[in-house]
Amino acid sequence: MSIFEYNGSVVVAMVGKNCFAIASDRRLESPRSTIISSSATDVQTLYQRLVFRHKLYQLREERDMKPETFASLVSAILYEKRFGPYLCQPVIAGLGEDDKPFICTMDSIGAKELAKDFVVSGTASESLYGACEAMYKPDMEAEELFETISQALLSSVDRDCLSGWGGHVYVVTPNEIKERILKGRMD
Repeated sequence: MSIFEYNGSVVVAMVGKNCFAIASDRRLESPRSTIISSSATDVQTLYQRLVFRHKLYQLREERDMKPETFASLVSAILYEKRFGPYLCQPVIAGLGEDDKPFICTMDSIGAKELAKDFVVSGTASESLYGACEAMYKPDMEAEELFETISQALLSSVDRDCLSGWGGHVYVVTPNEIKERILKGRMD
């Protein structure tokens, strides 16, 4: 049993036409008991370091970080701990230049895997790869992308005893980001 299989969970990111979706299941398991988060201390520590470094970047550069830059930051932080790695395999998704979707995943020491269609991570990744391969079509609109990623996630977690309990799906389009930015400036 791999240390990454100790806690169950699965995450998938998929690209559509000028949008992307990211989804995860809701169940995280520990042998003999269900817990709230996978490798909770590693996830919290990594999250705190990323928030700190992102805020520092915003102060120095006076702009938000592009998804490609954020992926490089995550990769560098993970590589710093390569001899005692964080027990996580992050999935990163965002809209870059000209609202072009960017997705990637990494292993626990920061080796990036870039993709143009979808990336997966977690205990159900083998069955999720198969489901995504079968269901993915290029240039899907947001509604079709939501349905596709939802069906792929649900069909794969049904085949893995360490993940499940439904899922969370987020679809991000350029209009939603612009609305949130405008709302943030008005508040």
